[in-house]
Amino acid sequence: MFSNFQRSGVRNVMKDFEGCQEHHSLSKGSRNHTIIPISEYRKLPSDVIQISQFCDKHNEKYIIYRKKHECPCCSSCIVHCHNRCDEIVKLDDVIKNAKTSNAFYEIEQTLAEVEENIGKIRQDRQKNQLTLSETRKQIEKEIAETRIAINNHIDKIQTDIIKELCASEDKESRKIGQLLISLEEKQQEILSLQESISDIKQNASDLQTFLSMKRIEKEVSGKDEFIRSISTNANLKKIVLSFRINTAIKNLISDIQNFGRITVEKTVKY
Repeated sequence: MFSNFQRSGVRNVMKDFEGCQEHHSLSKGSRNHTIIPISEYRKLPSDVIQISQFCDKHNEKYIIYRKKHECPCCSSCIVHCHNRCDEIVKLDDVIKNAKTSNAFYEIEQTLAEVEENIGKIRQDRQKNQLTLSETRKQIEKEIAETRIAINNHIDKIQTDIIKELCASEDKESRKIGQLLISLEEKQQEILSLQESISDIKQNASDLQTFLSMKRIEKEVSGKDEFIRSISTNANLKKIVLSFRINTAIKNLISDIQNFGRITVEKTVKY
């Protein structure tokens, strides 16, 4: 509820407003003016409030409008600066019904269209921004999937080459193992013959020694032939495992410097 003081203040404001309205209606020069409360006037933009009705050069009120230069001027401006201008009209005639003029309506419509277009562009850019984020995530997923595919492929060919390596080692190792078994058997046979010769030498008669020598000689000849045979074939060649990496794998490290290429495409929409 208003206090008596507040009611009095409101009445005084209304009284001043009505008095001002009556004064303007009685004056010939201002009877067509529109009266608005100061609170409404303060709502105007600052650049509008700062518009002066007086000439900056001559400090006189604007009364004339120059169509050629599209600016208002005072009587002194006409005399001193624009006395040769032909397209001069009364300012009151120019500003009359300005708010309902086609030019004002077109400005309003243009502003509305511009504001609408700005809104559409903002929505489009916001949508594009979301699309960029979604596309980035999709590309990241594609890169990760490609990396996994590459890793799986590399793992597979690594497993295959290791299997081949192990198979090669096992094959050659078994060959050597079989030869070692044969050599061990021959060595045991030689040792046995050496023991026999030692026993014969100590305990056998001459006849026994002679006949045993013939038998042993044949056996030694066989062992010697065995040694010569394995010395002349590939059984005693040194077996070495080697590895020559695929050139494409080497090039993968040296030639491929990036995972792919990111491109930014722009299409004109407006």
